[in-house]
Parts: sequence; structure tokens; C-alpha cells
Amino acid sequence: MTAVADARVSPRARGSAHDLAGTGTLLRLALRRDRIMMPVWVLCLGLTASSTVGRLKSAYDTPARRTSLVEDMNGNGSTRALFGAAFDDTLGALTVWRVGAFLTVFAAIMSLLIVIRHTREEEETGRQEALSAGMVGRRAGLTSALLAVAIANGAVTLLIAGGLAGQGGTGALALGLAVGLSGMAFGGLAAVAAQLTENARLARGLSSAAVGVAFVLRMAGDAAEDGSRGSGHVLVWLSPLGWAEYARPYADERWWPLLLIAVLAAASIALAYSLAGRRDVGASFYATRPGPPAAGPLLSGVYGLGWRLQRGALFGWAAGFVFAGAIFGSISDGADDFLGDSDQTRDIIQRMGGAQGLNDAFLAAMVGVLGTILTVYTTTSVLRLRGEETDQRAEPLLANAVGRLRWAGSHLVIAYLGPVVILAIGGLALGLGYGVAAGDLADQLPRCLGASLAQLPALWVLTSVTLFLVGVVPKYSAAAWAFVGWVVALGWMGPALELSDSVMDTSPFSHLPKLPGDEVTAAPFLWLLLLSVVLAAGGLVGMRRRDIGG
Repeated sequence: MTAVADARVSPRARGSAHDLAGTGTLLRLALRRDRIMMPVWVLCLGLTASSTVGRLKSAYDTPARRTSLVEDMNGNGSTRALFGAAFDDTLGALTVWRVGAFLTVFAAIMSLLIVIRHTREEEETGRQEALSAGMVGRRAGLTSALLAVAIANGAVTLLIAGGLAGQGGTGALALGLAVGLSGMAFGGLAAVAAQLTENARLARGLSSAAVGVAFVLRMAGDAAEDGSRGSGHVLVWLSPLGWAEYARPYADERWWPLLLIAVLAAASIALAYSLAGRRDVGASFYATRPGPPAAGPLLSGVYGLGWRLQRGALFGWAAGFVFAGAIFGSISDGADDFLGDSDQTRDIIQRMGGAQGLNDAFLAAMVGVLGTILTVYTTTSVLRLRGEETDQRAEPLLANAVGRLRWAGSHLVIAYLGPVVILAIGGLALGLGYGVAAGDLADQLPRCLGASLAQLPALWVLTSVTLFLVGVVPKYSAAAWAFVGWVVALGWMGPALELSDSVMDTSPFSHLPKLPGDEVTAAPFLWLLLLSVVLAAGGLVGMRRRDIGG
């Protein structure tokens, strides 16, 4: 009977089952490897919404104050760009307005990191090939990664829905699904990127760029039109993050935008599965092209090699900052037109970017966003050192007449000076967009450039923290991402959650003046630079004394 039953199973079905062999084992392995990172992400995302309700209830304790807040926020394109439109004045709707956009972004980041960690990164390090030599199917790795992401996003959905159930179960479920489905959609896109690219760094870059473009489209659309009073701007509808916003939790929920996110998730996952079955393990559809037979002058020496390895990321981030800076600058003009006597509005703007006027405050907030986001680039650049070690590409270089510090310097030059270039380009784009909109290009261009470059000392502290981990405790160098996540979360969500100064001061960016417009003193810059130098020196000393690859 067993033989007869097996004969009735089509070859295609047997092939599909074989492709998924070992999925359960790989899923357990993925959950074990992420047993710290994943719960931290889930708890931070899931509890943010419920903690925000209490803060809003104490800050805006009457319906009149909440109504005034909604009118003020929806009346200004700058704040709509940052938080989105407020669709109602209930506590649930205000919670969605305050943290909904950020929750979807961080769920997307969490998902893409998990997927790429357990797909392309496994192939790049050779672990997937070793596993495939056993009873592991072709698509088992991809399936286990997507299941891990589904578990994480499902837990986030349940925590958000449970935490906000007291404000209304329907709205809580709508917000939870909006965040969870957004995470799955970008997890699916990351799975596609993992099939198309040859290394995890590029896959993360493409996936992060997708999140960035979606966020900027949402910001630009909300700045141009108050979606709470109409069908919404076309730019918001072009962004999956905009679909999550227009599901309108706690404001006459629309369920069909969530269906759009689910369709995107299903389509991207299906495409990833199709691509995974058409390539070899470790290969990609866009493999690295062979270089010229002779190296050019820029590739001579170890510094030329470092430039070759890092230049793609540098160009990509610079292009992204040009686009983001121009968008942010163009929507910043006129932020003070509606200020009037609204103490609520003034209080929010002061927490966002300082008390120097709404236009400058919004510019300062956008400069801060750009600075904190750039920590991802610098951390990736420094961790490339550890990647060169673990992939055994550093030893052949160090076996020749190349010292450890010289080899490390070939990457650290880009890690420390690359942000100077990127922030300068972003600051010029920000000043150009704002100066043209305000009709004051000559004054605003240098102000925005200086404000952007002022982020460097704080940015270098995070860079040096990563270098210290790589040099002293390389086994735990990935913990640098915890610092990056903490700093980014404080920069984006700290003001909205009204966190205390003692918490906000754990980020080096909180010690910088809020430029343009704030008073500038040398002390915070000098202290941050000194801390950066001390940490970097400790990291280099540790790298010089320890075993390479150890």
C-alpha cells in the first residue's frame, strides 16, 4: 500500500517535498541563533504602542486638547511628513499617529535583517553548502528564514493588538496587522534581494534602500496633502508604508489596504521561491563581473583594495542622501506658519528639533534623522574588517608586507571619512531644497551644510564603538547593531514617546546642539571626539594583539 501511495504522488509534489527537507531543523537553528536579537526586537516594537497610550493620556487629558493637537498637526506639512496624518482625536488614533509610521519602518528593518542573515549570509560564509550536503532541501533555508520572520512579526502583531485592546479591539488589530504585514512584505523583498545578489552586504543595502524609498515617498506625500481629509496623495499610495497608514486604525478602519500589503508579501515570497529554484547554492543572478586583466592606479596597494571594497556602498549612500536631503529641504519651508499660540505644538516641536523656531526645528530634526541613519553605513564599513577575517581573506594580505594597522586603516579611512562626504552631500541637498523653497539660497545652503557636518562627532563615537568591539571582543562584534538600533530608536521615537533626558542622553547625538539655529559651544564636540579617539585606540590595540580570525 505504501508503494501504491507513493506512486500516486506526482514527481512535482515529491520534488517540492524534497526541496523543503530539513526546514524544521533549520528553523530551530535560526531561532536559537536569534534567541536574543529577535525577542529584543519583538518586545521593543510590541510594547512601544501600549507605552505611548499612557504618555498621551497624561499629556492630552481632555478631548479639547486632543482635538486641538490633531488640528495643529494636520495643518502643517512638516509634522505630517514626520509622523503622518492624524485621522481622529481618540487616544488610539493619536497613538497610531505618534508611533505607527516608525513601527512599520522598524518592523521592515527587523525582517530584512533576519531574512538575509539566514539566507544570503549563510551561503556567503559557506555554511549553507555544508548543510546542503546532508538531507537539506534546496528551499529549506529560505523557508526557515521566512518562517522565523513570520514568527517575529506574528508576535509583534499580537503584542500590539493586546496592548491597545483597551482602546478598541478593532483598531488594535488593524494596527497590529499593518505593522506585521509590513514586516512580512519587506522580508519578502529581502528574500528576493538575497537571490539576486552575491553577498549579504549588497542584499542588505538593496533591501534597506527599498525601505528608505518607501519612507521618503510616504513623507513627501503626507507633506503635500493631508490624507485625513481626502483619498490621500498619490506618493503615499506608491509606498507600502503608505498602505499601512491608510488602513486608518481607530478611524473607520479600511481593511483593503492591508490586503495590498499581503499581496505584496505573497508576490515577493513567491518570486523568491521561484528564483531560489533556478540557481546554485552560493550563486546569484547578478554575479560579480570579472575585472580588467591589469589593476588601475586606484587599486594598487592595500588602500586601493579597501577603496574597491567600500566604494559601492559609499556611492549608494551618497545618492540616497541627495534624494532624501532634497525632499526634506523642500518640505521644511513654512513650518512656522501655523504656530500661533499653540503650546501643544510648540512643545512637540521643541522636543523634535529645539526651541529656535519651527522651520529651524524641523530642519534640525531632519538633520538628526540623517545622522542617526548614517550609523548603519559606518557600522557596516567597520564590520567589513571582521568579515574579511572570518572569510579568510585577511590572512593572505597579512602574510605579505602588510601590517595589521595598515590593513585596518584601509577600511577605517572609508568608515571615518566616508560620512564626511555623505553628510556634506546630504547637507548641500537639504540646503538647496530649503533655500529654493524659502527664496534664501545664499544663507540657507551654508547653514544646512554646517548642521549636517556637526553630526560627525556623534557618528564617529558609534563608529569607534564598533571598532572597539571588532578589536577587543571580535566574537561579539555583531553587538554593535544593538547600539545602532538603540540610537536610531531614540532619535526617531524618543521625542514622540517623551522619554526622560537621562534616557535620551545615552545617545551621543543628544549631546549635540540642535542645528541650524541652536547655540553652539565647543565642549560637546570636543568630548565626543575625545571619546571616539579613546575607543578607536582601544580597538586598534586589541586588534594588534589578538589572533586574526580569533
